[in-house]
Amino acid sequence: MDLLNNYLIYLIPVMGLIGLLVMAGKSAWVTKQETGDASMNQLAGYIADGAMAFLRAEWKILSYFVIVAGILLAWSGTTVATSSPVIAISFLIGAFLSAFAGFIGMRIATKANVRTTQAAKTSLAKALKVSFTGGTVMGLGVAGLAIIGLGSLFIVFYTLYVKNTGGDVNGADMEKALEVLAGFSLGAESIALFARVGGGIYTKAADVGADLVGKVEAGIPEDDVRNPATIADNVGDNVGDVAGMGADLFGSYVATMLATMVLGREIVSADNFGGIAPVLLPMVIAGLGLIFSIVGAAFVKIKNETDSVQSALNMGNWASILLTAIATYFLVQWMLPGGEMHLKRDLDASGAIKAGSLVFTKNGVFGSILVGLVVGTLMSIITEYYTAMGKRPVLSIIKQSSTGHATNIIAGLAIGMESTVLPIIVLAAGIYGSYFFAGLYGVAIAAAGMMATTAMQLAIDAFGPIADNAGGIAEMSQLPPEVRHRTDNLDAVGNTTAATGKGFAIASAALTSLALFAAFVGVAGIEHIDIYKANVLAGLFVGGMIPFIFSALAISAVGRAAMAMVEEVRRQFREIPGIMEYKAKPEYEKCVAISTKASIREMVAPGLIALITPIVIGFAFGPEVLGGLLAGVTVSGVLMGIFQSNAGGAWDNAKKSFEKGVEINGETYYKKSEPHKASVTGDTVGDPFKDTSGPSMNILIKLMSIVSLVIAPHLNHAVNTNEHIQKQLKIQSMNTTTHVIKAEKKI
Repeated sequence: MDLLNNYLIYLIPVMGLIGLLVMAGKSAWVTKQETGDASMNQLAGYIADGAMAFLRAEWKILSYFVIVAGILLAWSGTTVATSSPVIAISFLIGAFLSAFAGFIGMRIATKANVRTTQAAKTSLAKALKVSFTGGTVMGLGVAGLAIIGLGSLFIVFYTLYVKNTGGDVNGADMEKALEVLAGFSLGAESIALFARVGGGIYTKAADVGADLVGKVEAGIPEDDVRNPATIADNVGDNVGDVAGMGADLFGSYVATMLATMVLGREIVSADNFGGIAPVLLPMVIAGLGLIFSIVGAAFVKIKNETDSVQSALNMGNWASILLTAIATYFLVQWMLPGGEMHLKRDLDASGAIKAGSLVFTKNGVFGSILVGLVVGTLMSIITEYYTAMGKRPVLSIIKQSSTGHATNIIAGLAIGMESTVLPIIVLAAGIYGSYFFAGLYGVAIAAAGMMATTAMQLAIDAFGPIADNAGGIAEMSQLPPEVRHRTDNLDAVGNTTAATGKGFAIASAALTSLALFAAFVGVAGIEHIDIYKANVLAGLFVGGMIPFIFSALAISAVGRAAMAMVEEVRRQFREIPGIMEYKAKPEYEKCVAISTKASIREMVAPGLIALITPIVIGFAFGPEVLGGLLAGVTVSGVLMGIFQSNAGGAWDNAKKSFEKGVEINGETYYKKSEPHKASVTGDTVGDPFKDTSGPSMNILIKLMSIVSLVIAPHLNHAVNTNEHIQKQLKIQSMNTTTHVIKAEKKI
């Protein structure tokens, strides 16, 4: 046991390596599957080429940002004692691994799509196996890279700044190690924001353009080979829903662990790990979650055409969650000490615990982890209710589609707003419950518990766009109806899992942001944030506004890019004779180029808002006002994220319901009917909601919190320096006054 205690820290990256090895094996299996005929391979090649063209263009722009940001971070690391120029290296590694995680997802998705189509010729079971295995490759890649990166860097920085110097594990030495490690999270979240926003703009510009001209004007089906934007639309599934989502969850995973580690440093713990058990715990939980996600993936299978794909996915998800929860109980009992624990900030000058401060035990920590798992589960269930076919919210949108486009939009907006109520109540209860069990550390560890099975969650999420692409290839290749029926079955489940995944991501982002906020307050040296102060209240209002201007920029970017796409598609229908008769091939590459250029150009402004605002507010008005800003951003961002994601998901499934026929006031309506056309309009409006601005809210609130955490030592130093100057000026003023009085007495 002593050997395990001494070497547990080194097992963390080993668990990440196990995940990558399993990923490599599954990737090789997918690659060996049959790819179909020449037509299918040609279409898959177009999609893969378009996806990689976007990644290359994105990486080129982001490389400039990463270099400049790295130089600034290296310089800033020399200005305060609790940081180091090494933070720039940490930042660069985080940015690289985040981009690489997106690349892994993109590569496997563009391989698995055509192989899923070919498998669908055989059976639904084989198509599910290929598509889900492709998703599993991405999930394991993201989780494995995150655990290896964070675990390895922590070993290096802990050894460099604490172990070799004999430093205090609860003091400035560990604070320095974690401050430098925060650069890794900053790099990951920065790339994630640009990837998510850029990918969202790309995919929705293509989707909206393809829908408006193809479905509404030309009256051709979705993914029809005659639509010039159809390849760009399928590329967008990979760019936004795979690469963007992969970078997004990579950043979330890392930020959650980091926030818990920063708060864990403040826990005075007499454990068997040199006092760092609360710091190690979130990384070990993540490693176990990765291992049990591998186990859970084995449960995802069906035997025949009538078996439920959703039930198979649920079986794998629940298996990984339950196994992780059980293992976490024994892990907490082993790692944490038996007595009471508390945060260092809760001690007064004499070393006694302040009145009203919370003390907790290891059982309380496990209770917080369970709260996190329950919150994540409930958020997924609530999101599914508001976005799934056949449920009251979607049915109400369908019913109001019968009276036109405007009433469809009104219904969708109302459902989106209504859908914020239950999630916020669940989140509020989760925050209170996790705090009740283990204080601020409990809130952070609840988020870590929720994110533990990220590999499984991401595998389920990534399976959706792979199935969607497979259906597109089947439609464009004009394969038999039974093939498209199987891919549609997978796609329908993928839409539901995508929606529930967004609800889960919003919940984790809210808890993570709160934990990062608590970490920022501690590092910045703020005793409390008083909203009675006018400047703090002003910061709160400005923070509440940020998600709105961010969403406005993202949505308007989709609108502008979609307009360019619509004009190009119309031009091709007008100027290239024979497209509608299958006699001429559309110029797919021109539509791909429009989406690529627009997304790269338009992603800059929203990204800069998230990065620069905390820096400007923090240094101009101080850490307390910045705290008010973060509170405003978090509350407003969570509400906007829930509203937009659920409204868009409900509009989407309202439209899809018409494919099988819906009954409105005793009459059945199908595709191409007037209510269906109204539902297409609603879906088109909802596209940027659910796939561009909505999911970006998660990264926005976390990135602004991480930027604030990185600059917190500088703000603390600036405040202390200012207070010292004020004190010296006061002393000088008193001395001057004394000399004047003495001189007057002499006179």
